[in-house]
Amino acid sequence: MSAPLIREATHAGSWYTSSGKALGKELATWLAAVPNPLPETDTPLPIGTCRAIIAPHAGYAYSGPTAAWAYQCVDPEQIERVFILGPSHHYYLSGCALSPCSVYATPLGNLTLDTEVMAALEATGKFETMTKDQDEDEHSIEMHLPYVYHIMASTQRTPKIVPILIGSLTPSLETTYGALLAPYLRSPSTLFVVSSDFCHYGSRFSFTSLPAAAGTTTTHSDNMPIYKRIEALDREGMRWVEKLDHKAFTKYLKQTRNTICGRHPIGVLLCAVQAIKEEEKGNVDPEFKFTKYAQSSHVESPRDSSVSYASGYLTL
Repeated sequence: MSAPLIREATHAGSWYTSSGKALGKELATWLAAVPNPLPETDTPLPIGTCRAIIAPHAGYAYSGPTAAWAYQCVDPEQIERVFILGPSHHYYLSGCALSPCSVYATPLGNLTLDTEVMAALEATGKFETMTKDQDEDEHSIEMHLPYVYHIMASTQRTPKIVPILIGSLTPSLETTYGALLAPYLRSPSTLFVVSSDFCHYGSRFSFTSLPAAAGTTTTHSDNMPIYKRIEALDREGMRWVEKLDHKAFTKYLKQTRNTICGRHPIGVLLCAVQAIKEEEKGNVDPEFKFTKYAQSSHVESPRDSSVSYASGYLTL
């Protein structure tokens, strides 16, 4: 029997600490800082009907505290399997790709991939397979592994994971992949983690214009600080996600060109929800709520740059 192919934690020691002890302490501190119940909604945590979360994937020094606002919503006692949908940053992908590995390493311990589910997905003919190097180059999935491992530690078991790299999908393909993944999203024992940062502002991201979304409520005053204009742009997109409106979110992205790197994983999630709603014919009441918004820095000058982060949860 051949040894399992292990994906190493290639971003440990740079994007986050490689010390398991220090990492566990950081994650616990950020999770404990999330108010319970959640502000404004008075929702007690964890949320038993939480089926999916959106959370950022930047270096933990920037996005770790924001990601906690998504992970604290999850009830780990119910989770047996975790899908992680991350955008491809380093190689062009027109569809979606699965990992060639069977184990993902983290400084906290290893996570086993659900090879049975992955084989079923591969059998659809809709998925490519990454090389090990492509898998290890990508950070959008890796940055969620320690959080997944950590929140499950209290259950004294680790879930199997299904990492999926999402490429530059057309709206039609987002619908196709959403329909393929909808049966898994319906399962109370399955969690979907959708990996996305929001606006990447600055010349290094080739994005310095902040247009308003035509036909929406967003307005951008020339007297408004740049970071406030960035937030207004992001929150317009977040509003369409909360409405679970795939068409409106797609239209918003086309009009504003907002640099939401996980826009396609978000699109797949919205389409999976839509597929469930259509199948259930009104007998399911999905709801998405954002819990936290933050920026890496408050941009005052066009010469500066920032990345935005948002966390939220989906209930069915």
